[in-house]
Amino acid sequence: MINNHRWSEGLYSLQIEAPIEEFQAGQFGRLGLVIDEALVGRPYSFVNGPGEWPLEFYFITVPGGPLSNRLTKLEPRASIWVARKPAGFFTLSELQDAESLWLLSTGTALGPFLSILKTDEPWRRFPKIVLIHTVRKAEELTYRHLIQRFQDRYQDQFTMVPFVSREDYAPAIRGRVTEALKDGRLEDRVGVPLTADRSQVMICGNPDMVRDTTALLVDRGLKENRRRDPGQITTERYW
Repeated sequence: MINNHRWSEGLYSLQIEAPIEEFQAGQFGRLGLVIDEALVGRPYSFVNGPGEWPLEFYFITVPGGPLSNRLTKLEPRASIWVARKPAGFFTLSELQDAESLWLLSTGTALGPFLSILKTDEPWRRFPKIVLIHTVRKAEELTYRHLIQRFQDRYQDQFTMVPFVSREDYAPAIRGRVTEALKDGRLEDRVGVPLTADRSQVMICGNPDMVRDTTALLVDRGLKENRRRDPGQITTERYW
């Protein structure tokens, strides 16, 4: 390991030097530590893009969690187990082309979307890209410097919409993304319609948000994406 960064209460990112096989943006690796003489491992999505070093993982501490709380205490020269083979299907290769790509995340589920946005593929395939990051408090809107770089480089193509549920914070939308989808505030903010014939949607994070947002979109005529039955909604629950 080479760096352990604390963003705010309970939010951390690890940067690690480790040899792994090639991966696709949006996939995850596994990190582990030996605890009480047993290897304890958990999946964590890559924040870094393919071919980018060091590896980076964004995570939240879990009360009583045997691994996450120990990860926060790692020093720069500490050793950590990293699985050599990445996994997962939350990738752009699973999506069909569309006019707009919507990336909806809660909390640390922002990570795989940052990895995706670091590659050329989304910018080549989707004329409009919307990144949504939903958090409880404004201090949890992390990686702002990186997101601003996307905004500066792709001004007419990229829009980032933050949501903060527990306090007022400009320019964030107060509340939940499901509410803003129901009343039209989200599409009004972006200026792009979210429809089955024009959009692809990737949703990652809190299982309740994933479930509720998917249900809203299905009611609009979108359907879940399957390899044998392509649709517009691709999901990953983050715990």
